[in-house]
Amino acid sequence: MRKLLEFLIGKRHWFLFILLEAVSLMLVYRNNAYQRNIIFSSANVVTGYIASISGSFTSYLNLRDINKELLERNGQLELQMLDLQDQLDALIADTVRFKGFAPDSTGQFPYSFVVADVVNNSVTHLSNYITVNKGKLDGIMPDMGVVSERGVVGIVSTVSDHFSVIIPLLNPKFRLSCKVLGSSYFGSLSWNGRNTLYANLDELPRHVEFQKGDTIVTSGYSAVFPSGIIVGTVADFEKQHDDNFYSLQVELATDFQALNNVRIIKNFRQTEQIGVEQEAKRND
Repeated sequence: MRKLLEFLIGKRHWFLFILLEAVSLMLVYRNNAYQRNIIFSSANVVTGYIASISGSFTSYLNLRDINKELLERNGQLELQMLDLQDQLDALIADTVRFKGFAPDSTGQFPYSFVVADVVNNSVTHLSNYITVNKGKLDGIMPDMGVVSERGVVGIVSTVSDHFSVIIPLLNPKFRLSCKVLGSSYFGSLSWNGRNTLYANLDELPRHVEFQKGDTIVTSGYSAVFPSGIIVGTVADFEKQHDDNFYSLQVELATDFQALNNVRIIKNFRQTEQIGVEQEAKRND
């Protein structure tokens, strides 16, 4: 307390100067219309500038919430698109006898999703992995498919209560059944451990018609991904050692080096499908 008093006494002439300046400005403001208008206009400019900075800062802080809302909305629209595509495929397949389309016994499209943030990601190793901040408590289980707003990301490998580890396309352990959009023939897509922008689609029958720039999508021949999710585009192709098949170089749609958010796909019929397939294999 004594030091504070000593500081105030030592600087008393500065405080007196500031007080006199404030009184002078107040007198000028009250007794001179021109100066009053100048001060008022300057105050409005400063206030507006501060309000603009404050609004920009608040908008920046809200971008994260807005981005999540857009991500969820995009996911919902994508599922609706896939649902409509399934209905269209069913109608085309049943042109003679139409009985309507029912995705399952409840009449609901059997897919949903959970939005998650990427908390760890690697792209420079031969075997890369991605960690996200959603786990068992959010309904996440192993073997669930994972996509971004651009395309396929990978598959859930390991799950804890609050986190999940994903095997991405940039991992040779992960193979994905894909097809050229508009075709029914499928091949197996995998990464060769070289360029993070490309993967190889092998075992595609030679009579399949395609060209560079065509879209590669999931085939739907698994319990992980619905049919029709974008994987990438055809960048190049060549014949395999067996002349009956093509090997396609696919430019991946997902930018793994800039991956911030993902959507984890829930297939409500996945357990049933896997169970009946395993039972069939045991009966061989």
